[in-house]
Amino acid sequence: MPFPRARHIDVAEQAQLANSDYDALIIIGEQQALARHLLLREVWQQYQGHDARVGKQAVLKQHSDAPGSRLIIVPTGPLERDYDDVRRFADASATGIKLAVDAGASRVALEVLTDGAPAHFAHAAEAAYLGACQAIWQPLEARERFDENVIEPVEWIGMVGMSAAQCEWLNSVEAGRRLARDLCGTNPERMSAIRFAEYCQQAFNGTPVKVEIITPEDDLAKHYPMLFAVARASMAVERHRPRVVRLTYTPPKKPLQSLMFAGKGIVYDTGGADLKVNGHMAGMSRDKGGAAAVAGFMLTVAHLKPAQTEVIAELGLVRNSIGSDAFVPDEIIRSHAGVDVRIGNTDAEGRLVLGDLLSHLRQQAVQKDNVELFSVATLTGHAARAVGPYTALVANGPAHAQGKATRLAAVGDLWGDPSEISRSRREDYSFVAPRTLADDVISSNNAASAVTSRGHQFPMAFLAIASGLDKHGINSQVPLAYTHIDIAGSGVEGGDWQHGKPTASPIVSLAARYLKD
Repeated sequence: MPFPRARHIDVAEQAQLANSDYDALIIIGEQQALARHLLLREVWQQYQGHDARVGKQAVLKQHSDAPGSRLIIVPTGPLERDYDDVRRFADASATGIKLAVDAGASRVALEVLTDGAPAHFAHAAEAAYLGACQAIWQPLEARERFDENVIEPVEWIGMVGMSAAQCEWLNSVEAGRRLARDLCGTNPERMSAIRFAEYCQQAFNGTPVKVEIITPEDDLAKHYPMLFAVARASMAVERHRPRVVRLTYTPPKKPLQSLMFAGKGIVYDTGGADLKVNGHMAGMSRDKGGAAAVAGFMLTVAHLKPAQTEVIAELGLVRNSIGSDAFVPDEIIRSHAGVDVRIGNTDAEGRLVLGDLLSHLRQQAVQKDNVELFSVATLTGHAARAVGPYTALVANGPAHAQGKATRLAAVGDLWGDPSEISRSRREDYSFVAPRTLADDVISSNNAASAVTSRGHQFPMAFLAIASGLDKHGINSQVPLAYTHIDIAGSGVEGGDWQHGKPTASPIVSLAARYLKD
């Protein structure tokens, strides 16, 4: 999976950019910072009188001192208002790289000006590189259909003033984000559960991450009973059958921390017996975004090879089909943790998949020190309605007491991968409490989450109960910190689940929080 790699440009190389193998220079900054730049002073004087766009919007100018004679100037807009953040640089970089590509450039130098910017713009250059990569990514099917070098022509992005080590870290993160986009943003036949698993095998071939694929023949019905219930209607079509992918990174030294992830990989969601109607099924090939993001994060781990961080992930890959063997509301299914779950709505299938994955991870987590668990999912429309284009973090008692979500969100703000923090409350547990002695928990109500009070918070209570994690709260002998990450609002650009580009959130936040020295 080639992508535009970040390359280090030192001071000496910067002075010779016009005679280098780069063919365009993008300069990004706030208007006053641009005006102070030595190269741009002449441009300011030359164009100020007859081109009012300079300094106010992105422009491409011919300049002999720029590589390829292409100079692209992109203002960020204001940086000091209450609501300005580092995404100003990511957005400006996306604009600039598109101009460069349209002008025929393929080896772009990028200079990010942060002089005078507030302290929370410290990672503006990194955000700019990641923003450029996001902008020029093309879907896997397009790259397989056409010449990849034609539709994604940028070979590398030279980062002025960035160290070689910083560039390599960014390349590791972008490798993971690219895998996540490919897995998430691909049609349900090209990336069925079986082919998703195969793509993971290829991606991790030759890396220190071990890949295990669990199939129905390995008795998924016994070991992942809720997951298998979701998959039942898909079993009649061999190519639609489910998979669980287990990814394990064992560090070379004794682990000081262990991270464990469950990823929701609904490769297509019809809603099942509670069928999605009135056009709401379109885009549901992206309901695998959580598993895609977890796989992407694991690839970043594989590249960075942290010396004392163990990372384990389970991806539940299932097609929620409609058919004669579909599971239905009112069924009671015993989870892997031995919890009897009454089905409230078959379109709330992702939490069933995650519940079994988390139960398996829980069994290992109790044997480890300094362990954190996560679930990552495009779980609820309510998350998108409540927090818009942001990731929603919901922490259990131990995670909340230790400030896990707070720290993850704080790091995300600095790196342009922001989150909103939600709390798990007593009302959430009351909402999923059983109504009879026949069951232990209810999976959901039968209304859309977007119109349900606390629609993205109460599923966390279900996940804790169904997986057995509720037995590891702050009052237990073995408390386990667990954070649910709902990317229904942040997983694609503009909330357009049918056509928008996958964002690979929350890979950047996780990498900056747990894999940055």
